[in-house]
Amino acid sequence: MKYERVWHEATVLNNGKVLVSGTFSSDDSMKTCELYDPSKKVWTTASNMNHGRFGHSASILTDGQVLIASGCNMSNVLISSELYNPTTGR
Repeated sequence: MKYERVWHEATVLNNGKVLVSGTFSSDDSMKTCELYDPSKKVWTTASNMNHGRFGHSASILTDGQVLIASGCNMSNVLISSELYNPTTGR
């Protein structure tokens, strides 16, 4: 992993990789996502989220996308959500 993480989410994707999103931090690392490929035992950087967050939820949808919702940033509870598409990496 590139960043230390706490209060993040880890979501197993349909392709077997694991998406790790967010962290509690006072810098831009809150927006980061990383992918772990257990078959290769390799971490790679994924696209950043639009909003930095920690304590959020991340749920895999039936179409394979991940819904990332709510959580907090350093000053507010967030009422936003965003989608991660493993096919496009965004």
